Amino acid sequence: MTIAESVAFFNQKLEGTNCRLVAVSKTHPESLIQEAYDAGQRIFGENKAQEMTAKHENLPQDIEWHMIGHLQTNKVKYIAPFVHTIQSVDSLKLLQEIEKQAAKNNRVINCLLQIYIADEESKFGLSEAEAIEILESESYKNMQHVQISGVMGIATNTKNQQQLRKEFTALKNTFEKLKQNFFPENDTVFKEISMGMSSDYELAIECGSTFIRVGSAIFGNRDYGKM
Repeated sequence: MTIAESVAFFNQKLEGTNCRLVAVSKTHPESLIQEAYDAGQRIFGENKAQEMTAKHENLPQDIEWHMIGHLQTNKVKYIAPFVHTIQSVDSLKLLQEIEKQAAKNNRVINCLLQIYIADEESKFGLSEAEAIEILESESYKNMQHVQISGVMGIATNTKNQQQLRKEFTALKNTFEKLKQNFFPENDTVFKEISMGMSSDYELAIECGSTFIRVGSAIFGNRDYGKM
């Protein structure tokens, strides 16, 4: 399938659901992103701040950029002027830096709390208790330039559907708990559950995902030489 056909395929799959497609464009050249854009795709996900910044400068300005990779605090300043959503908030320290840089740019940046759901030690993320601790903190309560709009999780890299369902369900349960405790009367703000990738997106949608992050099924295999 061409990139345009792949974008059309996923959007057809998402029809009638509450889920949107994040085209994961990390390591892929601007020409391929432009192809997806020309096919109607507007949300793109990157995992490196400098790469995202360079692409942002050269591509259409109405692209909605999502940071989906682990973000170091010293890199926030590069993306703060334009990033739409940072899906990978995994510490209060990072959230504080996002608040600081968003304030400098007179912006409000959407953030998802990355929750650790995988059975793999290499993944980043907060426990549910750590997420609660952030939302209860005075520091967060005083923030005016970040908007916590949901949660994100990276499932175990496995074909075991039972394992994946367990992890996706755990993330959905954490979302519901945080919503009930911290955002009970605001359906328009805390509403996103980012889970599911090229290999497991259908199950993720079934379990309540509102963002699927799809790279290889749209752009082909990554060019690791460009990482």
